[in-house]
Amino acid sequence: MGLGPYLFLAILEGLVQASVLTVTAVGLSLVFGVMRVVNVAHGEFFMLGAVFAWFLSSLFPDNPALGFVVALIVAPTLVGIIAYLADRLILKRLSYDPEATIVATIGLLYILQQAALIFFGPDAKAVEPPFYWRIRFPWFGYDGYKLVIIAAAIVLMLGVWFLMRRTKIGLVMRATQLDRETARAFGIDVDSVSATVFAFGGMLAAIAAVLVVPIQQAHYLMGLEPLLLSFIVVIIGGLGSLPGTVVAAILIGLSDGILSVFFSPTLAKMVSTLLVALVLVIRPNGLFGKAER
Repeated sequence: MGLGPYLFLAILEGLVQASVLTVTAVGLSLVFGVMRVVNVAHGEFFMLGAVFAWFLSSLFPDNPALGFVVALIVAPTLVGIIAYLADRLILKRLSYDPEATIVATIGLLYILQQAALIFFGPDAKAVEPPFYWRIRFPWFGYDGYKLVIIAAAIVLMLGVWFLMRRTKIGLVMRATQLDRETARAFGIDVDSVSATVFAFGGMLAAIAAVLVVPIQQAHYLMGLEPLLLSFIVVIIGGLGSLPGTVVAAILIGLSDGILSVFFSPTLAKMVSTLLVALVLVIRPNGLFGKAER
């Protein structure tokens, strides 16, 4: 095979990574944009989605498709409930103070991580894919489930766009993002909006984990890489900018996939870190970010 087939394979792998990263990073970006909270525990919501998916799918050993559907519905719901309670019991009591919430979410990270270790164990656990389907290209066969991940991410992002731009809930979220005090003066329950957004952001991370875990493995330490990559994407795209987050996730995912196929995953992470440094030097507010007034 020439260079073309390898490049095509690298682009496909990059799109899969970009899809998972987009869904995960948009959840983080929403939380920061609306609440001005840096959620350091976001990667652990991703991890919980994966381990819940393993547990739920294991209840249906003879029907992996049914187990996957149950996991896709129940796992994000459970993570959303945990995130909602974390906001009510911890972040709200801190009045969403930026410095205090960073420390609090670091503590939440370790609590969730150790809870997963206690209840699910230290070993990585595989989740059976809902189906086995290979697409035959002229040069190689490709896992059809990976294309489903890409399609699911596109549908999810269209859904988030519709929610934010075409619904009353989205209007309330955007009003809270623009000016919390003015929104409160107009009768918006800002604290309830914050709790809802925090839960929704956690659910998006969990959905991304459920989608990707059939081609990876669930593990109690798997939240670190999604967290770091999500921060990279949010910084490059612009803090709180959803369009910037999507564009940056696609760029980082594609570059990661291509460099991983042709060179090494380590080089891919180095390039991502270098991109963050360049953006911070050239455009400190990110590609789509706006300077605070």
